[in-house]
Amino acid sequence: MKIKKMINLIEKKNFVFFGTDDFSVNVLKELKESGFIPKILVTAPDRPAGRGHKMQKSAAKIWIEEINESGNLNTKILQPEKLDDDFIKEVSEQEWDFFVTASYGKIISKEVLEIPKNGAFNVHPSLLPLYRGASPVESAILDDNKETGVTIMLMDEKMDHGPILNQEVFYFEEWPTKLEVEEKLAKVGGLLLVETINQYLDGKIEKQEQDHEAATFTKKITKEMGRIEFSDLTKSFNNEKQAREIFVKIQALNPWPGVFYFFKNDDKEMRVKIKSASWDDNSNEAKFKVERVLPEGKKEMDYEDFLRGYVK
Repeated sequence: MKIKKMINLIEKKNFVFFGTDDFSVNVLKELKESGFIPKILVTAPDRPAGRGHKMQKSAAKIWIEEINESGNLNTKILQPEKLDDDFIKEVSEQEWDFFVTASYGKIISKEVLEIPKNGAFNVHPSLLPLYRGASPVESAILDDNKETGVTIMLMDEKMDHGPILNQEVFYFEEWPTKLEVEEKLAKVGGLLLVETINQYLDGKIEKQEQDHEAATFTKKITKEMGRIEFSDLTKSFNNEKQAREIFVKIQALNPWPGVFYFFKNDDKEMRVKIKSASWDDNSNEAKFKVERVLPEGKKEMDYEDFLRGYVK
């Protein structure tokens, strides 16, 4: 990608970035490396989190604040509860070349999408029309579908439904955790976005309608999805199919909600979260190995130490 030749074109464009989590931040990092800084960040409101219920900023807000301070920049931060008439009025006070969205977390209405003159570009971590919805990365890992990738699309009012502008395939030899997969795809997506915006605005890319009949849809990840039975875990060491299913679940749901199980310890039920596991196709022994666990009320430890200390 000839990124350096594109920077001057990009700097002349006014755009708003919609994003919230670490995926958004990794896209923003790649854009910044190409001289691509939004005039406004739209992100989720601060929320209480943790045991102390302290107000937590979104990852995107934290990153933009740091960039503003270190680079003497002035990206404005908006945190609306809803993208309502007041929001539309505020954003519409100036003209925008385009919007960019990457893991924002809220539905964006047609009225908002029509504000910029060149539409809204979305960075989606799947090869659309596969894995539309809230959990494309987790779903690809759970399906053990190692050929995945990133799509740059123009948004419409329907979820992940708009025309495709560009795609890049990415293949994983083995699954890292969900956060690591997202980081890799966000970096690919950020670079692909820079290339795509310039080519599209120059009339060198044509919109391609998605094959809507081939679309697949993902489910929202819930805490209960991470639960397995302790008996399933012990049996999986001697059952490759079952072991594989548990391994990909550990990778897909790491860090949240995590894979966990309950078992009785001195007549009390203990919750144990699996922090890390590995899979080795070249091993002469078991391919699946639980490495680290976090027993309820205890410190994180090696699984072998946990077995010696707690499991009879």
